[in-house]
Amino acid sequence: MNGLPARRLLLVHAHPDDESINNGVTMAKYAAEGAHVTLVTCTLGEEGEVIPPDLAHLAPDRDDALGPHRIGELAAAMAELGVTDHRFLGGPGRFRDSGMMGAEQNRRPGSFWSADVDEAAAHLVEVIREVRPQVLVTYDPDGGYGHPDHIQAHRVAMRGAELAAEPTYRRDLGDPWRIGKIYWNRVPRSVVEEGFARLKAAGTKTAFPGLASPQDVPGVVADDRITAEIGAEEAFVAAKTAAMRAHATQIAVDGPFFALSNDLAQPLFAREYYELVAGRSGAPRGTREHDLFAGVEA
Repeated sequence: MNGLPARRLLLVHAHPDDESINNGVTMAKYAAEGAHVTLVTCTLGEEGEVIPPDLAHLAPDRDDALGPHRIGELAAAMAELGVTDHRFLGGPGRFRDSGMMGAEQNRRPGSFWSADVDEAAAHLVEVIREVRPQVLVTYDPDGGYGHPDHIQAHRVAMRGAELAAEPTYRRDLGDPWRIGKIYWNRVPRSVVEEGFARLKAAGTKTAFPGLASPQDVPGVVADDRITAEIGAEEAFVAAKTAAMRAHATQIAVDGPFFALSNDLAQPLFAREYYELVAGRSGAPRGTREHDLFAGVEA
């Protein structure tokens, strides 16, 4: 198996910072345990809003230099999580951030949203056949909250997994590989409600002037949809927090809370949750897995 570790996890995300917010604990845990963790990020996040005033010049309507800067932020975040295999889909800058849904940037040539799904997926097939992951983590069909790049990342991840397993597809990209388990990022509604209750109790003690709402959290579903739960060892939560801080243009962290560019506080989740959508659960019926690799074959 080309010297790769026995357990191999692939995560597909839209922009730098999505991985740390959604999966920082999970990535730190498996990296520390010796699994091969591969992150594929689909864009550089060039259209993001910039939080620090001294970096405002990086914004797309000024120097348009945010993408290259975020490459450095992502590298710093991965160092905090202990992840050494992080890549951009098709190479850095191959697909550009599409902006929010309905924005003019959606239609720009080269935007990720305007890319042909099969053409984009071919780049992921090459990674899958090289790394041969047993587990894939990505977004649900709505991308968690309707962002076009998140929706497209879901489509590319699912199509890439399908094509990678097809024996007659692009043998120049490597030997076929079928991913054993596919998970979508989720958050149980009860956890979101508890997190916002903690946030409201903290009140003015946070560094942020306002509060987000549970509707601002991506991927929230009824508790019974959750099939796997990872965390929350203190060291891995600390690594996630440090990784989020590394994305300084996009995230401000204050203890167990954080805010994006809207400056609205929301809870930083020490546990991370998933819904298994392909493959067989390794937990007894009606219970949650606590290992994404449960039941997979090497």
